[in-house]
Amino acid sequence: MSRVLITAGASGIGLAMGHAFAATGAEVWVTDVDQTALNAVPKTWRASKVDASNEPAMSGLFAEIEQSWKGLDVLCANAGIAGPTALIEDVALADWQRCVQVNLEGAFLAAKYAAPMMKRAKSGNIVVTSSTAGQYGFPNRAPYAAAKWGLIGLMKTLAMELGPYGIRANVICPGAVEGPRMQGVMEREAAAKNMSYDQIYAGYAKGTSLGSLVKAEDIADMAVFLASKQARMVSGQVIAVDGHTVNPDPQV
Repeated sequence: MSRVLITAGASGIGLAMGHAFAATGAEVWVTDVDQTALNAVPKTWRASKVDASNEPAMSGLFAEIEQSWKGLDVLCANAGIAGPTALIEDVALADWQRCVQVNLEGAFLAAKYAAPMMKRAKSGNIVVTSSTAGQYGFPNRAPYAAAKWGLIGLMKTLAMELGPYGIRANVICPGAVEGPRMQGVMEREAAAKNMSYDQIYAGYAKGTSLGSLVKAEDIADMAVFLASKQARMVSGQVIAVDGHTVNPDPQV
């Protein structure tokens, strides 16, 4: 039975990952900063209130995992925030730093503490949630895009460092995912561009060859595949689950 840790696993993509892994019979442990959301996850899961960007908290989490599980098979480094939606000259340094801290440093800390457990077992899987913004760049989202690009470099380095120990690392790049976070992003973008929400939404959908936004379950299914034996030779890869982005600028 696989032991799976999912950061930011109490809602959105992380919650969908939890359900998808649980359906395979895996033991699931989720973290989040939202205690109310954590209270609502299935009682068969373990749940911890942890800020993924806080090193003492992450160190304590992995000590608890070591004590309870004696190891870890799958890490889904999924924690992230949208960050500001603004032109680069209007982005406050504090907002930039917080976005990079959660999105990039959070994944770094998770990998830092997961790696020794996996190396000891000579097996493991690390699945990092990046974004298509980490492949193409993204107007008005400089902190987010920079952090998501950074995740790809981190993952490729992890794949090289940890591969000799039988550990695989891959990145999933979701496109625009239906849900409250993306709705907020589109609302702020509509205001920044003096456009309607419906125009922005239609632009995101039109920017894909499949003409649709992604569902959290689409990302979860890919995470389960990447952690499975069927993907045993897949490592160091950047896999977009985005309906095929053909125009990363939603002003289409």
